[in-house]
Amino acid sequence: MNKKTVEIRFAGYGGQGIIRSGIIVGRAGAIYDDKFTTMNQAFGPEARGGACSSQLLVSDDKILYPYVAKSDILICMAQEAYEKFEPELKNDGLLLYDLDLVNLKNKRGKVKLYSIPSTRFAEELGQKIIANVVMMGFFTAITEVISVDAMKKSIPESVPSRFVELNLNAFDKGYNYGKNLVK
Repeated sequence: MNKKTVEIRFAGYGGQGIIRSGIIVGRAGAIYDDKFTTMNQAFGPEARGGACSSQLLVSDDKILYPYVAKSDILICMAQEAYEKFEPELKNDGLLLYDLDLVNLKNKRGKVKLYSIPSTRFAEELGQKIIANVVMMGFFTAITEVISVDAMKKSIPESVPSRFVELNLNAFDKGYNYGKNLVK
């Protein structure tokens, strides 16, 4: 995407690492890609299992308004998230979603769709909890909003040291899957 400011929303349910995804991608952009980023989060009172999202803006210039008005990119990892946030996606936006957890109801406008079985891939790697990292790799490959190098530097700073290798493998799985789709 060649826009000055990109509005991104990661959405799912508590426990999927949705908030952490926004933090990792935001850190990668701000620290390693020399971009301006801002991140906000929202979650229900249930926290784990309740709807949640993180809003991330990535820009080449200073960000004056730190909230997503209409998403350029929507990443959905749960059906409830799709139903709640899909109407806020721009008509020419990009929707990335977990193939096994989100059932699309209808395609509207010129929305571009890409899916990945991120939860299934995470389970194959041995930990369902890293599905968000698989999705971040996929997001990186499809959008190129944040560089691969920046993401690979940000992930180790954001997870416990004993899980760094697993998370980098999850990122690579999603990234490679995405790169094969956009060849």
